[in-house]
Amino acid sequence: MLLSWMAMKMMDPMMDEAMAKMMTEDYSDNPFLLVTAAEKLTPRAAIEASIRAETGMELSRPLGSPNVLSPWKKLLLNPRQLFELPTESIQQISTKTIIGPNAKKPLVLDIPIMITGMSYGGSLSLAMKIALAKGSALAGTSTNTGESAVTHEERSAAKFLVGQYHRGGWLSGKEQLSQLDAIEIQLGQGAWGGAVEEPVTYRKDNHLRDTWKLEGDQGATIYSRMPGKKSPQDYIKMVNSMKEQYDVPVGVKIAGTDFLEYELAIIAQTQADYIVLDGAEGGTSSSPPTLQDDLGLPTLYTLVRAINWLKENNLRDRFSIIVTGGMSTPGHFLKALALGADAIYIGTIALMAAMQAQALKVLPQAPPSQLALYNGRMTDKLDIDKAANSLANFLNSCTAEMKLAAQALAKQSLKELTLEDLVTVDKDLADFIGIRYAGQARKTQWANETAQTNYQDQFQNAPMQ
Repeated sequence: MLLSWMAMKMMDPMMDEAMAKMMTEDYSDNPFLLVTAAEKLTPRAAIEASIRAETGMELSRPLGSPNVLSPWKKLLLNPRQLFELPTESIQQISTKTIIGPNAKKPLVLDIPIMITGMSYGGSLSLAMKIALAKGSALAGTSTNTGESAVTHEERSAAKFLVGQYHRGGWLSGKEQLSQLDAIEIQLGQGAWGGAVEEPVTYRKDNHLRDTWKLEGDQGATIYSRMPGKKSPQDYIKMVNSMKEQYDVPVGVKIAGTDFLEYELAIIAQTQADYIVLDGAEGGTSSSPPTLQDDLGLPTLYTLVRAINWLKENNLRDRFSIIVTGGMSTPGHFLKALALGADAIYIGTIALMAAMQAQALKVLPQAPPSQLALYNGRMTDKLDIDKAANSLANFLNSCTAEMKLAAQALAKQSLKELTLEDLVTVDKDLADFIGIRYAGQARKTQWANETAQTNYQDQFQNAPMQ
């Protein structure tokens, strides 16, 4: 009590002086100026300006952009109750997902949620990569090498491993590519604004050097284009050559851009089995804020435009579509499936789920990312098996909720979700996507008692307005 009383007595003059200054001084010498400056600049802009002033270098911000423009919240799913009955049993609902059904060895997963490309060395620690592989295996889905190479540890822990044939070149050759369950030709990334030159400047231990096949002090760079490729035709030949050599699905990953239809027109000339669409809201271990915040196309718009273009050109059945970038909840996943995606890649939220309570090992002294990133200072504190189980629990929980929603939507498979299962509260969004606006009533087609008795057939055959 005495200490509390003394502290209050000491603070009173300080508070009085501060209040008097704020109430009487001109703005140029008024501490309240900091409040108005924060309202104008935002704390993020002020802090990033300070870091730029300190280093004189481009910034490197983990986890992606806070600039989320995909209007997922304005989309709602349409449950059925009477005119069409809900699915009788949740056990009837299938979550089986096939990527590249026309490939000789399609990738068959238990769920449509996949772990996206996050690289060992350029992004995550080996321990976290093993945890993601184990967790995805427990849930019956895949993990992804990212812009790295296949390690024995990740391959052994994963049930299904997708490998990125990328612009750094560390995953290449028959020895590496023949170990994969799907090959993903990585040409761009949402959180990097597409494709730019990216020197990998992290420390490189002996294990990583061996994995990337680096000698001595040899540097490592991810280039803006595949080395040696000088035209779109070169890329078409590369994709088709990969298809000729391997039986597993071969896909192409691109970042969302307003030139999306032009990019798809090139991919359509290949024999690729699937396309990965990476929206601007995607995460990364680190990239410059300008590339995260100011380049690219939001995930939802990328997905809708891609599906529309493929349908208009009678190409939808040729490609499986995996969408990624900022999605984190079962609701997001369901809406993406209804918009036309075959599967969803997750990254940042998968890391958060994997670290779960283990984040307390580093808080508040450091952010949880220090447990997961390759250059993190506390990666040795990660319990791999616990992280794997946490990730599997997250995936199982999401799947359970998605099945409940599918039951309410009268579906027997998540693959049955379509645009008819969506409604929006935004008129412009309704026009863009081609779904109903929630403010417009549906008109029933019942004319008499007979029509009501047989309403199921009548309703299904009648146009809905």
